[in-house]
Amino acid sequence: MRCGKPVRREETEYCRDCTKTDFSYDRGRSLFLHQEPVSSAIYQFKFHNKRIYGSYFAKELAEEYREQIRRWNIREIIPVPLHPKKRRKRGYNQAEILAKELGKLLEIQVNTDCVYRIINTRPQKELNDKERRRNLRKAFAIDSDWKPRGNVLVIDDIYTTGSTIDAVSRLLKKRGTEHVYFLTVSVGQGD
Repeated sequence: MRCGKPVRREETEYCRDCTKTDFSYDRGRSLFLHQEPVSSAIYQFKFHNKRIYGSYFAKELAEEYREQIRRWNIREIIPVPLHPKKRRKRGYNQAEILAKELGKLLEIQVNTDCVYRIINTRPQKELNDKERRRNLRKAFAIDSDWKPRGNVLVIDDIYTTGSTIDAVSRLLKKRGTEHVYFLTVSVGQGD
């Protein structure tokens, strides 16, 4: 299991996306399937200023994955960034809230400034798999002064096809990060 999406048949090792795509990240996990009531809670967290949900989700991530994070030997947590225009409109980045809360709970450094979004992309939920990858091509950049400190944990709210996590992971690996892992609150249904 690579991304944590459920698979229909027990003998299937990877979901459809992991089978057909060579992702840059090493492995990841999510707390919940993206279905009710989780999907509504994430929507409230993301678009209706329910920032308190970030503390709850981070606490649950810490409780569920503390030992896994130790095994991954994480040295730095990096949230998936929003484009500045989207961040100004929303007032916050939900992935950054999750990352900061998780970092506090696990006493791991959080870096919110090394990866940034340079293209204000269309919302991924409006696109198919191929369009998602194209939408994120060259959407992110990495600070020229950033140096890898060890294994990195990327944080986001939802994992659907892996395109966003992969785009960030690809950048981190190009800069010398050996292993990139991810955690999200929810994951798509798989196949």
